[in-house]
Amino acid sequence: MARQLDAYRLLGRSGLRVSPLALGTMTFGVKAAWGSTDEDAARILDIFIERGGNFVDTANFYAAGASEEVLGRLMGDRRERLVVSTKYSLTTRPGDPNASGNHRKSMVRAVEDSLRRLGTDYIDLLYLHMWDFRTPVEEILRAFDDLIRTGKLLYAGLSDLPAWQAARMQEIAEIRGWSPIVALQLSYSLIERTPERDLIPMAREMGMGVSPWSPLGGGVLSGKYSEKDLAGACEGAGSRKAINAASGRLSARNLAIAGQVKAVAEEIGRTPAQVALAWVLAMPAVVSPVLGVRTPAQLEDNLAALEIDFSDEQRAALDEASRIELGFPHDLLAGPMQRMVFGNVTVERRDRESSCQ
Repeated sequence: MARQLDAYRLLGRSGLRVSPLALGTMTFGVKAAWGSTDEDAARILDIFIERGGNFVDTANFYAAGASEEVLGRLMGDRRERLVVSTKYSLTTRPGDPNASGNHRKSMVRAVEDSLRRLGTDYIDLLYLHMWDFRTPVEEILRAFDDLIRTGKLLYAGLSDLPAWQAARMQEIAEIRGWSPIVALQLSYSLIERTPERDLIPMAREMGMGVSPWSPLGGGVLSGKYSEKDLAGACEGAGSRKAINAASGRLSARNLAIAGQVKAVAEEIGRTPAQVALAWVLAMPAVVSPVLGVRTPAQLEDNLAALEIDFSDEQRAALDEASRIELGFPHDLLAGPMQRMVFGNVTVERRDRESSCQ
């Protein structure tokens, strides 16, 4: 079903309305070649808001805080109509042991600093940016809840952590009457489908709206790379190509997937980026993928993904080209063992998700 940017969705098990695409601002305030100029950043935000977009994502770590500062200036008197998410956890002062991590001191200081940079008195959604394997979950949850009770935060989210920890945290919050986790950010795209093993099913079951980052696989799915880019891909440290090579995104397998994306794009008269985004948008647990655009032209192109409806054959071709093994126990439970579980009787599964999400 084709969508519009102003056809809002509920964020997880909450009443918060967000646009079906989120505007990522990691390029704001960045002086490197892959960053946006201040003029482009202003135009990008203008276009997004004019089309009905209201979900804007940043982080205290992006551009050493400059992303939040630029966004704060550009929002101006439009701040109230926007749902602003930011993040804490990554280091803001290397060498200071408490200027990073998931603990209360890190969270509280990060929130105060983000409020100042954004020029606002509250944050709509704060994500724990990355799991630190150190902080007790009760400390994280209680710090979230305390800040929400003060009004400095409205909602809590998680990013880049094991599924079992996220599920555990949601259960503890529910049992203790603390503020729930309403959103989960994760890397998800046609070249990164491993969250389908546990993270995405967990999010659906536990009431967390999924907001994928890097839905274009670092640009690999946009069709900008070819086989010749595999040779010497790690040259030019700091370039997007080098980063993609180091992260494993730029590989022969992923270029083959990008080739199938291009084939579907040519068939329906769309760009590869639009096709890759439309595939992510169609996943049931996904609420709002985060766009990582650098120019207004890229934003215009990405927004057109909302207009795409795939045929069954096109969807099947994309699924097959990017298919992964779910592994144990998922493959076992989806196989012939089902006959032993149900005794050759069909039992319909009741989906707990509301049809409105």
